[in-house]
Amino acid sequence: MNNTNNRNEKVRYNVVNVIIYIVGIILLIQLFNLQIVHGEEYRETSNTRLTRESTLKAARGNITDATGNLLVTTKMGYALELYKTKLENDVFQQTILNLIELLEKNEDDYIDNLPIRVNPYQFTMTDEEAQKQWKVQNEIDENATAEQAFEQLKQEYEITEKDPEKARKIMVVYYEIEQNGFSNIKPVTISKDISSLSANQIKEQSNSFPGAAVVTSPIVTYPYGSLASHILGYVGAISSEEYEANKDNYEMNDIIGKTGIQYTLEEYLKGQDGVRQIDMAVDGTITEEYISQEAIGGHNVALTIDANLQKATEEILKDNIEKIANGEYGERNSADAGAAIVMNVKTGEILALASYPDYEPELFINGISEAKLAEYNEGKSLYNRAISAEYAPGSTFKMVVATAALETGTITTQTRINDTGVYPRGYHPSCWYYSQYHYGHGYLNITDAIKKSCNYFFYELGYLMGIDPVIQYAKAYGLGSKTGIELSGESNGTVDLKEACKQTTGQEWQFGDTLSAVIGQSYNNYTPIQMARYISMIANGGKKIDVTLIKSITDVEGNEVPKEEIEQKVNEKLGIDESSEVEDLNLKEETINAILKGMKGVTSESGGTAYYIFSDFEMDIGGKTGSAETGMEGKVNGWFAGFAPYDDPEIAVVVLIENAGSGGNVAPTAKEIMEKYFGMSAKTVTEDITAIPSTQSTR
Repeated sequence: MNNTNNRNEKVRYNVVNVIIYIVGIILLIQLFNLQIVHGEEYRETSNTRLTRESTLKAARGNITDATGNLLVTTKMGYALELYKTKLENDVFQQTILNLIELLEKNEDDYIDNLPIRVNPYQFTMTDEEAQKQWKVQNEIDENATAEQAFEQLKQEYEITEKDPEKARKIMVVYYEIEQNGFSNIKPVTISKDISSLSANQIKEQSNSFPGAAVVTSPIVTYPYGSLASHILGYVGAISSEEYEANKDNYEMNDIIGKTGIQYTLEEYLKGQDGVRQIDMAVDGTITEEYISQEAIGGHNVALTIDANLQKATEEILKDNIEKIANGEYGERNSADAGAAIVMNVKTGEILALASYPDYEPELFINGISEAKLAEYNEGKSLYNRAISAEYAPGSTFKMVVATAALETGTITTQTRINDTGVYPRGYHPSCWYYSQYHYGHGYLNITDAIKKSCNYFFYELGYLMGIDPVIQYAKAYGLGSKTGIELSGESNGTVDLKEACKQTTGQEWQFGDTLSAVIGQSYNNYTPIQMARYISMIANGGKKIDVTLIKSITDVEGNEVPKEEIEQKVNEKLGIDESSEVEDLNLKEETINAILKGMKGVTSESGGTAYYIFSDFEMDIGGKTGSAETGMEGKVNGWFAGFAPYDDPEIAVVVLIENAGSGGNVAPTAKEIMEKYFGMSAKTVTEDITAIPSTQSTR
């Protein structure tokens, strides 16, 4: 029994030994195969398995006008990235220099945020406080000169290049690395937009540019240039503050909406980035690229504006500002800025919104030059006068006063007041008509008073009812409160006149303040967009208006975002208080009819303050001129506020031109915009200079 067991054990032992030998032989053969027979092949394959992940940037959503014209879109371009590889410092620096010099040769821009220039050495920041802050952030002595700061950074970055110009080109990239980080999987972006020539040369000569990767990247573009710049806004490099607040959704090299719709709807316009895999050899040569996660483009935004009307409005506004400045309507006035708005009186949709001067938003995408930014700042080109600037409304305010007087029963539509020229109460102001012709308008009712813009008549209304009803109805028309337009920077304006008086002068409201306020002066200050809402409410019979620029927002699959969601998101982004929305005025029929008839008389009846402009107009419209003193000698802003057609109003047009001299000088602008909207043939305007009021009084 024992012998049998021993034999079995020996057999098992021998079998195990045989198996071990066989396995060992197989392993040796396989090892020989790997190292000797196919060694070179596998080593080459191994070298290509140094995989880096790169962000595949998502295209931002398109912004279109109401008819689908592309106002903002993206084009596919080439970005240049540089990955960290196992290269000697000198080789890495030479690679950077080679890349920069290739881009310069092909006239391509590259990211350059280093605030030091050489030959001569100087800081690009002119503000000394900004210089000090930068030095502190970079651990440089506050008193260091530009050259000393440059040499310190050169030493810190271990840059060996002797030539200052070449050393700076290398330093630009090192500075970007320090600001944004750099690793085996996180590249530094050298340029966000290079030409196809540079892209092809870098790809073809990849051995000369180890670690360099050319990747396709969506680039924001504005097909219409500066058109609607204040509406669309611009995008730019994300700031450190913005990045810290949005780390989960953004990278340090991302762009982000800064102003306009680009800012307000950033959450919708920004897409969802994907992932690109890049296989790179140990020497930094790229061997393969592929996408492991597709990017998802941003939502598309359709605005309510019409690109053709917007273009015409901007051009007409600019041309008429130049005409006023050149004295083509009579006396030269230093007009240099203004705003114009076209609004649907039934829906509150903005059909055109222009602010002059404007700017080129595309210049901000890769960083605007300091010289161009200084030019824009000097002319306040970035300032959206249509929603942010506050102006005294002048005589365009008189319909508010008329509403208050008729609705409170202070007067009726039949009440007549005798304008004798000089008002006998308060500080004895005179009507503009008396200042020009040395006698008054005579007896007028409310309709004629609007038509002829009689100051005397409205002084008397101020005396009869006081200022409180005027403030009440100004608020009811939405004056002095934000419209809720989907743009940042909208101003409130000033409608609490008594409080404004007290804060400004430290004194209580006086009767003299009322006399000034009822003709649109005093502390009245409103934005053009508020005035457009106010005129729209008059035109539609006193119904509330919800001002909007957004027609729809859809995702990449065509699903439309609910309007309630959009409104909520916009309100949160802009801090809009929904309680400030206007309500229906519920005006008496005789009130609105008397006011509308007066506005019709302004443009279509002899004696109307804009009759000489609109006498040949092809349809009846309603309008009101306004000349508002600014407090600066010789500076009078001009307004025209109107609607068309008179019988069934479609649009309100409001134009404000700074230093226009009078509302009469502004009326041709509104006329041409209306002609464009209704497809009429614009006519040459020859103004009757004798009809222009003096700037002593508002009308």
